[in-house]
Amino acid sequence: MATRGRRFPVRFISAPVWARQRPTYAMADPAVIDAAYRRAQRRPWGNWYVVAASREVTSARPLGRGVEGVEVVLWRDDGGAVLAGPGVCPHLGAPLADAVADHGRLVCRWHGLALARQQVGSWCPFPAYDDGILVWVRLDRLGGQEASGQPLVPARPGGGVLDAVTTVIGRCRPREVVANRLDPWHGAWLHPYSFANLRVLQAPAPDPDLPEDQDVFRVEVTFRIAGGVGVPVLAEFSCPQPRTVVMRIVRGEGTGSVVETHATPIGSGRDGVPRTAVIEAVVACSPRPGFAAALLAAPLIRPAMSWAARRLWRDDIAYAERRYLLCGREDNA
Repeated sequence: MATRGRRFPVRFISAPVWARQRPTYAMADPAVIDAAYRRAQRRPWGNWYVVAASREVTSARPLGRGVEGVEVVLWRDDGGAVLAGPGVCPHLGAPLADAVADHGRLVCRWHGLALARQQVGSWCPFPAYDDGILVWVRLDRLGGQEASGQPLVPARPGGGVLDAVTTVIGRCRPREVVANRLDPWHGAWLHPYSFANLRVLQAPAPDPDLPEDQDVFRVEVTFRIAGGVGVPVLAEFSCPQPRTVVMRIVRGEGTGSVVETHATPIGSGRDGVPRTAVIEAVVACSPRPGFAAALLAAPLIRPAMSWAARRLWRDDIAYAERRYLLCGREDNA
């Protein structure tokens, strides 16, 4: 990552074959990962849950989501403001995700009851927030914390950004998803198609009272582009709230770009196993002149970004589900 690399960020990758990489099991201390997770659980989050990508919520039709067993419905009014409420009609329990959106109202298909911003019987709207990339809903009865007026949105790059949001469902708890992200040591082993020459330069101490500004994993890694070429960067991982992990590029190509991983509990399936929605937002920036062209081509590029994220999560969800099978059921006993 020398200065001249800013001009030509792509490098030929010189890395050992997969089986001859330097083992990382001795460095991936479960106590370090667990301590980082436990510290994050004590941070304020104001009862806000990430539920969808901003682009998914429209005024044309409502969108249904589940949060810890609670049905939530989302839609927009004619001015584009996002609205949210219980997904169960207060009349006879119809699913409001199947309602008709009509000028900011939801009209139930079963008997025509119209719902909007006002409370109707037991039905009361939920506070909702659109940060421009993700939509959040505040559920105070579930959260149990002191409510905040808006969510603590992680700092993102300003100016023109290229963003993509991917959602994957796992048969596990948010705990396993967050712990997966707080284990950077597995990157080049589990995802050799995406990462090479990964080194964890700094990991937080397993101190329960470690200050938040020191609660950071610093990682040097090369992102593979294709074949034997990639882009080396320095990245930091932090956990600013209980179910959110942020990876931020602090040096190298795309400095300031972030990947936000939000783990939203859905509730248990019929098999009794919990489900978690992994909602991941990639927010990329670059000062390079060619990035302006990428912004113009964003509708074509976003599917490729989502495909890359899904490929990573194909393996990481299996990792998280395995950890739940080994540890989660015992924890819940």
